[in-house]
Amino acid sequence: MIYSQKQTPFKKEAPVILGIETSCDETSAAVLRGETLLSNVIASQAVHVQFGGVVPELASRAHLRKIVPLVDEALERARVTLDDVDAVAVTAGPGLVGALLVGVNYAKGLIIAQKKPLVGVHHLEGHIYSNFLSHPELEPPLLVLIVSGGHTMLVGMKDHLHYRTLGSTRDDAVGEAYDKVAKILGLGYPGGPVIDRLAQQGDPNFVTFPKGLEKGTTFDFSYSGLKTAVLNFVRSLDEATLKAHLADVCAAFQKAAIDILVEKTIRAARTFGFKTITVAGGVAANSYLRRALKDQAEQYHLQVFSPAMEFCMDNGAMIARAALERLRQGYVSNLELNAFPSLPLDELSVTYE
Repeated sequence: MIYSQKQTPFKKEAPVILGIETSCDETSAAVLRGETLLSNVIASQAVHVQFGGVVPELASRAHLRKIVPLVDEALERARVTLDDVDAVAVTAGPGLVGALLVGVNYAKGLIIAQKKPLVGVHHLEGHIYSNFLSHPELEPPLLVLIVSGGHTMLVGMKDHLHYRTLGSTRDDAVGEAYDKVAKILGLGYPGGPVIDRLAQQGDPNFVTFPKGLEKGTTFDFSYSGLKTAVLNFVRSLDEATLKAHLADVCAAFQKAAIDILVEKTIRAARTFGFKTITVAGGVAANSYLRRALKDQAEQYHLQVFSPAMEFCMDNGAMIARAALERLRQGYVSNLELNAFPSLPLDELSVTYE
């Protein structure tokens, strides 16, 4: 279990929280005082570029090297010491188990030494609260579109800590599809930024790629068919033609990948009565997604919020912000906290009727 028996809500109005994130290939530490961010330090792992994807063992080793100096830097930038910290928050899952264990065990060591509360945080709950860092005025109920390399989900947020998964991917996540298509096109890793950049120069109608699970009423997603369609199309082109139309292929792929996200998000908002939509995760940085979702939402008088770019990627600030809500409602962890490579978000919902 992530949380021990519910405790008395934290009484301090603006607790100082140290947030630690090591779920994949970013090592990050941040310091939050109440809802005010004091520092947010992120170190990405360039070692994975040569392999075209994240190598779990290398990720764990990089976290081991970086976590101590990053925490020290976050505290220094925030102009606080460990004595000033009221609670330590850490990502407990989901993610790469070795990477998660680095952060969880380091956080345990800190709370033993400092005798401070420990808050294990669900990685996706952190992404949900990334928007509260950029938009403090936000209040539930919200419809949250979570889009990243490992997740594609629509989550209904009735109130703080109240979640219900409305739809998720049945195979590849959208960010994973970007990375795989980038590999097919020889564009390197990570694929999202380079495809987004090239797509802005291309013709999205150059070729029509399928949108997964487009028909029917489901709010689930599928990207395996789109990936295969791109692969087959690329194989049908000679090298010169592909080079001449690389931006067009990127634009057509991006249109198929993003349009289905927008269509289902708008339909879910209208079906379940949400007036506010938030987008979170690495793919929330995609320029086409931000523009298309906002344009479609305006037609139905819906509001859309996206986090600042630094909060789209995995970061300690979002972990600290999610922990603040847990502390406010008395949810803390103990030394039995473990790393959970798979962890459904719904299991941590306070309630959702």
